[in-house]
Amino acid sequence: MLMTDIIEKKRDGLKLTNDEISFVIDGYTKGDIPDYQMSALLMAILLKGMDSEEILQLTMAMMHSGETLDLSPINGIKADKHSTGGVGDKTSLVLCPMVAAQGVKIAKMSGRGLGHTGGTIDKLESFPGFNTGISEETFFKNVNDFGIAIAGQTADLDPADKKMYALRDVTGTVPSIPLIVSSIMSKKLAAGADVIVLDVKQGSGSFMKTEAQARELAENLTRVGKMAGKKTVAVITDMDEPLGNAIGNALEVKEAIEVLKGEKQGELLELCLTLGACILTESGIAENDAEAREKLLAGIADGSALEKLAQLVEGQEGDRRAVFDTSLLPMAPVQYEAICDFRGYVNHISAADVGLVSMHLGGGRETKESVIDLSVGVVLKKKVGDAVAAGESLATIHASSLEKAKEAADKLLACYTIVPEPVEKPRFIKGIVR
Repeated sequence: MLMTDIIEKKRDGLKLTNDEISFVIDGYTKGDIPDYQMSALLMAILLKGMDSEEILQLTMAMMHSGETLDLSPINGIKADKHSTGGVGDKTSLVLCPMVAAQGVKIAKMSGRGLGHTGGTIDKLESFPGFNTGISEETFFKNVNDFGIAIAGQTADLDPADKKMYALRDVTGTVPSIPLIVSSIMSKKLAAGADVIVLDVKQGSGSFMKTEAQARELAENLTRVGKMAGKKTVAVITDMDEPLGNAIGNALEVKEAIEVLKGEKQGELLELCLTLGACILTESGIAENDAEAREKLLAGIADGSALEKLAQLVEGQEGDRRAVFDTSLLPMAPVQYEAICDFRGYVNHISAADVGLVSMHLGGGRETKESVIDLSVGVVLKKKVGDAVAAGESLATIHASSLEKAKEAADKLLACYTIVPEPVEKPRFIKGIVR
């Protein structure tokens, strides 16, 4: 079999066979197929697409390119959640404890952030002592004992995706639905959960700019999950503005704790209730969404969801006291207000640009080697639809120095679009694809 023949076949819009797809993934993972040939095939896939059978085979070949996680030592229903990425997305910190408190086992592999989007692993390291590199034995023990563990992805899990994603990132082939679906689902299937729930972001701060694109991606993700024998649900959500109010690692952890304490309402809680209801109904713990949401809210009210977060932290060598006393989390030495000079209503907040403000403060990585400052970031005081008075603060900047804070405040003000007339807040949950 020749790689050139396969490239030409896809270039001409023809369907690849299972054997051809397996040949490509196996050869590229082993290093037998060079980057320049793989780049050509990735571009051909982006331009010509793949049908559902091709996408499934690509997903399965990538999944089997390395080790898969056997979760059979864990008792009960295992669930996993994935987000397509966004600014201020601390959903896992809220959702996973909420669901674990209802008896679903969360055995989750998460990644670090790169660029303007944050990673769950980085956020968890805001807890003093927290260890994301626990052994497989400890990982399984914690899930069985506490119902929850969140660890960093192992190098041996889905190595094909790691190589392919790095190549896609530098060849302009990231926004391809077949490649996005196979990247996400190969990792989720390799991680071994019974129920997979997917948060598909749509808007200026995500890869999918339109609702139609997001729905197409959601339908492909759920179709591949079903074809692979997994219960899979996708929720399409708005990412035209940051999720919640906090952007920055320790700040996002603090906001997640406020939600778990029942102190904070809004779209973050609504998202976690929607995703959580999907998990509980698919797991058979609740008969319908209404019953599931009632159970999840009861877990917040009685403190069991917050206790699950404390157990997660303690089980991975972190200081559980920080769950109940957030003053123990990293705190930036400077807090500075970004003041608006005129009145009006918030019409838009550029999520990607707010993420970049946090990144330049030190809260994100410009390269893989960048060292993150867990304490810095932004807390938005005004969101889309809110009224603003002249002289009022739009956000609080948390920075390592006054100079950086003032620079960030100027950049943040440019992220806001303020108009004279009242603005209707857009629908946050765009749809659910089962």
